[in-house]
Amino acid sequence: MTTVSPTPDTTPVAPPPTAPHIVTAQTTPPASMRLRELAFGAACAAAVRAAARLGVADALDETPASAAELALVVDAEPAPLRRLLRALCCYGIFSETADGKFVHTEMSRLLREDDPNSLKYISLWCTEPWTWEVWPRLDDAVRSGTSVFPETFGKGFFEYLHQDAGESAQVFNRAMTTSSVQSAQDVADLLDLTGVSSVADIGGGQGHVLASLLEKHPSVHGTLLDLPGVVARADARLRDGGRLADRVRIVPGDCREDIPFQVDLYIIKNILEWDDESTRRTLRNVVAAARPGARVVIIENLVDDTPSMRFTTAMDLLLLLNVGGAKHTRESLVGRMSDSGLRVGEIHAVNAYLHAFECVVP
Repeated sequence: MTTVSPTPDTTPVAPPPTAPHIVTAQTTPPASMRLRELAFGAACAAAVRAAARLGVADALDETPASAAELALVVDAEPAPLRRLLRALCCYGIFSETADGKFVHTEMSRLLREDDPNSLKYISLWCTEPWTWEVWPRLDDAVRSGTSVFPETFGKGFFEYLHQDAGESAQVFNRAMTTSSVQSAQDVADLLDLTGVSSVADIGGGQGHVLASLLEKHPSVHGTLLDLPGVVARADARLRDGGRLADRVRIVPGDCREDIPFQVDLYIIKNILEWDDESTRRTLRNVVAAARPGARVVIIENLVDDTPSMRFTTAMDLLLLLNVGGAKHTRESLVGRMSDSGLRVGEIHAVNAYLHAFECVVP
């Protein structure tokens, strides 16, 4: 019996269906696209503000959630919310899973109100309604070298804030408190108080830095100096009945006018960004009040040679717009200290965005 080998089937077989081929973008976009992205930077800022105001980060817990699920919590429409989240994911604020749900990233967690390092109110402060009025006039400020705020709103920045923009003033207060609380421990960890029995926080706001220092150094006494309306809201630890109150004196006053006490160490943090005359008067008042040999530690953001230059240079421009102030370079700050009579010593990084200048009164 003869067997016949089967003839191979040569009928063409269609390949399985595949997804359309997508050409992926370059890892680094070309210069033309990077500039387009920067020109659209307001969209990113607006998206961060919208997420903060809607409370999206607060609504998202550790379980991945769809835009529809989040929309129910934050009282929004699912489709526009998904578009907002998609835009934020491009910047690393939230991340989208393969099945179309959203999860937290390191940055999105910072928009949660309960995060110990929360930047929710700072994000809101940097995008308050008045900012959208002054940013388009940056060219005017650069031409004139002065604030555009009085011409835009008919009054000075702080006058406007407290008279016409109550909600913005509250955001400002919460943002400044958040920033101060978060940096206070960094300052306390940095400063060596060996031989110091008294310390003063000049223009110290609610006194968070002072409170952190006093908690770390039980034998040190402290003084908080700031405007009357500011020190009235001082940290509860410093006020009557607070656990540090017996080692603190709270002095209402203006450091640009007078500093009426002597201590071993004066701290000046983030207040030398007004106009030059106010900065010079403050430094000269410290030198006039202090005993020879007293320490002065000046803590500021810098706009040169720091990891946070994108942030500090942006804040520098905003200061020009709203109050006519400026952030400092090392050179400009050292120059003002030296002109006031201070002897400038070492410069230390407090954290990624603050530097401390050690000075001595001759």
